[in-house]
Amino acid sequence: MKRLLIAGAGVVALAAGGIAVAAQADAATLSSNWYASAPYLMPFDNSPPDPVEVMNATGQKAFQLAFILAPNGGGCTPTWDGTRAVSGDTEAAAMISRIRDNGGDVSVSIGGYGGTKLGQTCGTPEATAAAYQQVVTKYGLKAMDFDLEEPEYENTAAVHNEVGAARILQQNNPGLYVSITTAGTASGTGWFGTQMLLEAKSQGFTPANFSIMPFDGGFNGGGSQVSALEAFHTILMNTFGWDSSTAYAHEGISQMNGRSDAGEYFYQADFQTTLDYATSHKLARYTNWSVNRDRQCADPNQSTTSGTCSSVPQTAWEFTKYSARFAGATPPTSTPTTTPTTAPTTSPTGGACSVPAWSATAVYTAGNTASQNGHKYTAKWWTQNESPATHSGQWDVWADNGTC
Repeated sequence: MKRLLIAGAGVVALAAGGIAVAAQADAATLSSNWYASAPYLMPFDNSPPDPVEVMNATGQKAFQLAFILAPNGGGCTPTWDGTRAVSGDTEAAAMISRIRDNGGDVSVSIGGYGGTKLGQTCGTPEATAAAYQQVVTKYGLKAMDFDLEEPEYENTAAVHNEVGAARILQQNNPGLYVSITTAGTASGTGWFGTQMLLEAKSQGFTPANFSIMPFDGGFNGGGSQVSALEAFHTILMNTFGWDSSTAYAHEGISQMNGRSDAGEYFYQADFQTTLDYATSHKLARYTNWSVNRDRQCADPNQSTTSGTCSSVPQTAWEFTKYSARFAGATPPTSTPTTTPTTAPTTSPTGGACSVPAWSATAVYTAGNTASQNGHKYTAKWWTQNESPATHSGQWDVWADNGTC
């Protein structure tokens, strides 16, 4: 399943806690329903929103931070997005601290679409688990998410390492919330997804849930997603020998809000359809990709998929409220004040960016910089009239360098 502008959703989710071992006591004590509802948020890409603003506007208490990968140059040490070593990180740690100070917590997600996964480079389940343990220890995690999708989930050895690592982490970190998510199809999941389930069965590993991503596969609204969940429910029963209620209690959904990579549209009514199904059947997980996209584009009906807005009419953070409802909360009714996509180029701490503001008529080549919405961006190749705020995904023309 593709997630070109949004990077991916989960295959195995584990629990999240403090920013370092000594900070674990500062982490909020959340029940598992919050980790089960945590929507994805990229802290370093796709114009990251302020998580505290989102929490206050929606009632959501947990987020799934994405993604942990192997270093782009190779090796068996964890990095954010393949470029930022976890060992030296302070920025994600600061975001996690703010979320916890506001009464929330995080899960950290590994994998996603694109990049090299640790399961591909570490060689064994034990080595892979040791790399992920660095992440658990660094941030005092109570939950973690393994997002196994193409091309990694087509690699038998890599899937063996990832599932084995999840099993080891669950054993070595009592109470760690672990869930596995894989690609969704009209038949529930495809051949590789089924092989992943069989790998988990062969290792005697049962996570909190197995979730599918029913989008980017010819889906048409919430009804088609419910059909996929029913098909996946049958696969779970047949694979593990579970009865119906046990299978539902180990099943989850990871959705995409708004316009998908494949041009499918999932509106608020579709999220209500899947939420009603999830709650009535007591599903174990309900999440979506992503909070970065949970805001209206400058053109609310734009016909392209963005990593920073949904391409459908909405109020800010409207899709995140469905996650809060799944967790059992009642979201605030007031509409938050948010920064529009065409906001003045100022930094969040006040003052103007020193980098010139982006211009729709200017031509930019590789290495040129521009600022928009308080962020500095660097062009990766020739571009004109492509807004940095909506074209700064992993495979887009602009690289988001963070706030000014």
